[in-house]
Amino acid sequence: MDGLVTKSAPSEFSVPHKSVGDLDAEIAGKLIAHAADIALVLDKGGVVQDLAFGDEEFSHEGVSDWVGKAWRDLVTADSEKKVAALLSEADAKGVSRWREVNHPSNRGADVAVRYFAMQVGGGERYIAIGRDLRPVSALQQRLIEAQVALEREYSRLRQAETRYRLFFKMASEAVLIVDANSQKVVEVNPAASGLLDQSPEQLVGAPLRRLFSDESERAVQALLAMVRAAGHAEDARVRLPFSEQECVLSASLFRQESSAHFLIRLSPVDGERVRQDAGTTSLLVDIVEHLPDAFIVTDPDRRILAANIAFLDLAQTASLEQVRGKRLERWVGRQGIELDVLIANLREHGSVRHFRSILRGEYGSVVDIEVAAVSVLEGEQPCLGFVLRDVSARVERERPAARQLPRSVDQLTELVGRVPLKDLVRETTDVIEKLCIEAALELTGDNRASAAEILGLSRQSLYSKLRRYDLVDFTPENGSDH
Repeated sequence: MDGLVTKSAPSEFSVPHKSVGDLDAEIAGKLIAHAADIALVLDKGGVVQDLAFGDEEFSHEGVSDWVGKAWRDLVTADSEKKVAALLSEADAKGVSRWREVNHPSNRGADVAVRYFAMQVGGGERYIAIGRDLRPVSALQQRLIEAQVALEREYSRLRQAETRYRLFFKMASEAVLIVDANSQKVVEVNPAASGLLDQSPEQLVGAPLRRLFSDESERAVQALLAMVRAAGHAEDARVRLPFSEQECVLSASLFRQESSAHFLIRLSPVDGERVRQDAGTTSLLVDIVEHLPDAFIVTDPDRRILAANIAFLDLAQTASLEQVRGKRLERWVGRQGIELDVLIANLREHGSVRHFRSILRGEYGSVVDIEVAAVSVLEGEQPCLGFVLRDVSARVERERPAARQLPRSVDQLTELVGRVPLKDLVRETTDVIEKLCIEAALELTGDNRASAAEILGLSRQSLYSKLRRYDLVDFTPENGSDH
C-alpha cells in the first residue's frame, strides 16, 4: 500500500525567486530539518550523503549510521521497489508522490515513514522528506483493539442471554415477568404456563389480575405495592381462578433499561407441581454436569462436596472421589493468597464475578481461569458455588505486548567492555527486581502485605525497595497493608 490519494495540485509560491530567493543553504537546511520528521540527502545512485531528523525517536533507531549507505539497503524487502519508484519518479517529474516505506527496527515492529522525493542540484542529488507514521499506526492499533473489545463484549452479552434463557426455561418453579406500570405479563417460563394451564401466547400481554381469583386480587396488589415501596415483602397465598389451587406468590422488583418489572414466582402449596417437575430438575442437574465450564460446590471451609466433569478434566483427575473432601486451594489460586482474597469478597458481598486466577492440574498443567462464585449460607446445608471458565485462549489474545524493558537494559550489551561485569550484573538484577515488585503489586491490587508475602519478603524490606525504586510515594505509616 503506497498511501496514494487523488488530490488537486498543491499551491506553490507565485514568484519564488523573489519571495524566497535569498535563502542560503544553512537556512534551507534548518527549514527542512524542522519541517520534516526525517530528511535524507541522496546522490544520483541513491546513497545517503547527509540526513536530519526532527523526531527524537529516530535517534534510537540508529539513523546516524545511515550516511554512506544505499537507501534501498535501509528499508525492508517489500519497500525496495517503493524506494526505486520514488527516485525514478523524481528523475522524470522533478518531484514524486508520497509513498509509505518501512525501515527495519532493532526495537520490535518496523518503522513506517511516508516519503516524497525531489530532484535538486541540477539532477545530481535528491532530497527525500519523510513523516513518521508510528503515531497513526498506534491510533489504528488502538481502534482495532477497541473494536475487538466491543465484539468480545457483544459476544459475552449474547452468551449471558443464552444462559438466562436456558435457566429460565428449565427452572422447575413457575416464573412470570410483569411490567410494573401496566401490570401486564411480559414473559413466562414453561413451568408457569403449565401451572396456569394456559399457553405462553395466551399469557403474554394478559393483565396480571386475570391470572388469580377475585378474592386473591387484593392480596396480590398489596404485595406488589409493598415490593415497589420497600423492595421486598412477605409472601402471599393466592388461588388460581379455574383450578382453585392454592399457591404461594413472591415478587421482587428490578429495572431493565428505563422501565421497572416485577419478577413473580408461584409455588403450589401442596407441592404437587414440584413433584411433577422433578424430571425437569433432574434434567437441569444433567445439564450442569455436562457444562463445558467447570462447576464446583464446597462447604464453607472450602472442602469440595461436588464437581462436574469439566472440573475433573481441568484438575486432571479421573473421578469425583479423588477430589471430594479435598480443599479447593489444592487446585485453584496462586500461593493460597489469591483464594483468600476471593473467599473474603465472597463472604462480604455474597457473589463474585470475573475473578481472574489459575487452576493447577494434578500433573503440572496450569490453566488461566475466570471465576464466578456465590455464597449460600442460609440453606439447610451452607455451601459455596464456583463456576470456573477456561480463558487461556482469550488471555493469549488479550495479553499485551511484553512490557518494554527500561532503555538501560536495551543498552546493556553496548556497555560491555566499558564497565566491569559486576556492575552490569548488578544493574540487570535491579531491573528484574523492580519488574517483579511491580508485577506482585499489580497481582494483589496494590496490597503491600500480600505482595510482600508473594515475593517472600518482610514488609519493611518491601517498603525499602519501593522507596529505592521510586515505585510509589509510600511510608509504613500511611501505606495500605490490607
